[in-house]
Amino acid sequence: MTKVLRILNNVRLAFFPIAYALSGVLIGSTLNRIMIADLGYSATVVAIFFAIPLMVSPVRVWIGYRSDGFLILGKRREPYIILGALVIGMGILAISNIITRSDFSGLMAAAIALAFLLYGLGRNLAHNTFQALVADRYEGAARSRAATFYEVATMFGMVMGAGLIKKSLANYEPATLVAVALGVAAAVLVLASFGVVGQEEKSLASQASKKAREVSFGEAFRNMVMADPQVRLFFFIVTLTFVGTLAQDVLLEPFGALVLAMPVGETTGLTQYWGIGVLLAMLVSGLFLLKWLGWIKTMRAGMLLSVVAFLGPIAAGMLVNISLLKAAVFVMGLGTGLAGAGMLSGTLSFTSRLRAGMLLGVWAVANMAGHAFGSVTGGLIVDSVRALSGSAFAAYASVFGLEALLLLAAFNLSLRLRVDASRAVEEEHAQLEFATAD
Repeated sequence: MTKVLRILNNVRLAFFPIAYALSGVLIGSTLNRIMIADLGYSATVVAIFFAIPLMVSPVRVWIGYRSDGFLILGKRREPYIILGALVIGMGILAISNIITRSDFSGLMAAAIALAFLLYGLGRNLAHNTFQALVADRYEGAARSRAATFYEVATMFGMVMGAGLIKKSLANYEPATLVAVALGVAAAVLVLASFGVVGQEEKSLASQASKKAREVSFGEAFRNMVMADPQVRLFFFIVTLTFVGTLAQDVLLEPFGALVLAMPVGETTGLTQYWGIGVLLAMLVSGLFLLKWLGWIKTMRAGMLLSVVAFLGPIAAGMLVNISLLKAAVFVMGLGTGLAGAGMLSGTLSFTSRLRAGMLLGVWAVANMAGHAFGSVTGGLIVDSVRALSGSAFAAYASVFGLEALLLLAAFNLSLRLRVDASRAVEEEHAQLEFATAD
């Protein structure tokens, strides 16, 4: 009976990543297309807005440290996650209401930026603490399998969310957008709360938090991050990989609209093809590849497949072939899924349970920094090349080509990685030896 309850709790915990993905689909796959293609915002301006939640990601390291060492209501993970879900919903409602109210102006731009900041703080707070909760609940190889399972749940939520939003927003209408945003905000809070409540033990949380507080944030950061060359190298690899795989994140839907004349519902549906590819790659990685190849080789395979996939949108634009674009986006998802599964397993290899919140925050910063830099750079390249050439196709093709080059650079750097030499691995081994001695 105890085993059955544990399995049910593990499955219930997956409701949070589903909720997290649902919010990401609305913001990342629908609103960006509406703002560029339907409301006529500059791609650079929109890229900056979407980079705000990513640029505030360094707060994750501090949030992780606070979650590691400072309890709320006797828990160090659950309350932080639920608070983050609430703030995510507030950000979603603010963004959707502001962009539908009036014409674009400087004051409106400031309001949109603040709304994206609110949304980003909620995303960083909730997701980083959730990852730390997963690290707390699992050990060894089970930790990597669990992380992959919850990433699959995220992809499932993304595919499901894209399908629901596609049906609700077949054509853009301001009132419909606000109604959909309200539904998504409510769903995020309900699903997250249902998923995480009752998932950690107060006694264990109290013991771990007491030990984590013994070292100050500055000292822990200096010793575990800044002084470790392997951590610095992996941080750079993760950053480059996310620039390479996700610089197109706010560009694929506008590319479909401006180059291939796809309607809003159909461009939102591109997320489904990408998400299905990621989902399949994550499943295969979790079941077979991580065990057979190891996380580093799995990550490298994803990098190389993504390089090939980025030729697809370029060919689709040249041939004006929507089916080819959809196929390329699917393969792009496969490459992203393989690289993501490998990197996710790698981040957990670099993490000790005592400082799971802080260390996972560091890896998330690499993720978000890469995503933010890629988003802003992609927007700048699109606007610049389009202004010079007058061609939307040339503008977007330039970004796709750059992403392929960055992935090749990340692949080359990964050949120098030696995870067993990191201080986080040494601390985890010391903790396990101490626990065994007890």
